[in-house]
Amino acid sequence: MSKIRILMAKPGLDGHDRGVKVMSRALRDAGFEVIYTGLRQTPEAIVATAIQEDVDAIGLSILSGAHATVFPRVIELLKEKGASDISVFGGGVIPEDDIPALYKAGVTRIFTPGTPTDDAVQFINDNIKPKSA
Repeated sequence: MSKIRILMAKPGLDGHDRGVKVMSRALRDAGFEVIYTGLRQTPEAIVATAIQEDVDAIGLSILSGAHATVFPRVIELLKEKGASDISVFGGGVIPEDDIPALYKAGVTRIFTPGTPTDDAVQFINDNIKPKSA
């Protein structure tokens, strides 16, 4: 069976990457194939990499407050490129009041600070399937 491929990305000017690195390692240790793009990625670069790497999901980590703009933009670009089958989830410092709008925009799950990594692993196992499966 193919491994689930996940692109982990830090969009925008936010330079705090500890959380995304911890989550990337936890996902890798759980058996997923993880590609980490590094800091300061644009939505366009994230989507281009996701398509090139043929991933099943994109995990976005953001602390800068730009989630209400960046997350929907990534989903919009995926649709434009015919890649809306790539699931988008995210985490970081995201106010509870903003989460319903992100779900409405197409984000599949938001993980707030303090969420156990096992919760993310379980969510992915339950909701994301490899394309080649």
